[in-house]
Amino acid sequence: MVSVLSVFVALTIISINLKIFQVTSNVTLHEQSISDYHQKWMIQFSRFYKDDFEKDMRFKVFKKNLKFIENFNNMGNQSYKLGVNEFTDMTKEEFLATHTGGLRGINVTSLPAVVDQTMSSRKLNFSKLLSVKDWRIEGAVTPVKNQGSCGSCWAFSSVAAVEGLTKISGQNLVSLSEQQLIDCTNGCNAGRITDAFNYMVKNAGISPDLEYPYQAKPGQCHWNRPAIMIKGYETVPSNNEIALLDAVLRQPVSVNIDSRMDSFRHYKEGVFDARDCGIEVNHAVALVGYGVTEDGIMYWLVKNSWGENWGEKGYMRIRRMVEWPEGMCGVAQYAFYPVV
Repeated sequence: MVSVLSVFVALTIISINLKIFQVTSNVTLHEQSISDYHQKWMIQFSRFYKDDFEKDMRFKVFKKNLKFIENFNNMGNQSYKLGVNEFTDMTKEEFLATHTGGLRGINVTSLPAVVDQTMSSRKLNFSKLLSVKDWRIEGAVTPVKNQGSCGSCWAFSSVAAVEGLTKISGQNLVSLSEQQLIDCTNGCNAGRITDAFNYMVKNAGISPDLEYPYQAKPGQCHWNRPAIMIKGYETVPSNNEIALLDAVLRQPVSVNIDSRMDSFRHYKEGVFDARDCGIEVNHAVALVGYGVTEDGIMYWLVKNSWGENWGEKGYMRIRRMVEWPEGMCGVAQYAFYPVV
């Protein structure tokens, strides 16, 4: 049975239209209040449990995560905040198993032969490294998608980069098919961004999402009319945020990142600056820009694949130009982008 001891949490609604709740420290709630809030949360995110045992178990997880969110936000002096989302009743282990990529090992010394160009072969154009770049404003980013409980982040990351390149190269912005990559390469299992790019090179491109829609589970591989073909991909020099900046200036870039921290999963808004974030990457995202806050914090603009209810409507701002070469959460270690 759930303890009747009081648990102190805070709650406010940050967006009436979206009905997304955010923890604050303005109101003290007791056990029954948390239970009522959990019930509202279940309605908001269409969560159903098979029996009272599962509901009780999920409530305990929900309450634990809520406490973590409250404690963090109450610390103050942070550049970002945490909040409740659709993952709040999941344990860390469950979430990592279903919503990260379980990326296969990356060896930058033995990349496939298809990598026939390298950024290191040309001089970086420092004069064009603007303080702000947002490919969404330039119409090169499709709406945020949701990979669901399929470990296909590598597919979403690579597709986001190719979608951006399609627009930048003079074609219309088209939502492309992650499902095709899942069916024809690694399924919902561990994969690599480069696996996706290699498939597009060797199999005449990738189809539109409308013709090959996402199912969040493996299906039978079949060929559809390609919306775009790429001839290869480039590798951004590892552990070099200046080189990464130069790449993102020109187009969206696929990167690997460490998302193991609880604060990453519960990220709500602001510039993510977790000094204890590791560099052992387990998730793939797309960098679709960069900028600087009013108080001078430089950040990368990350497009994730966990739906619009996570983070800043599906996006994260993560600190840029940190003191260590790998970048915040290892974002500068392994970065790639397609070429046509």
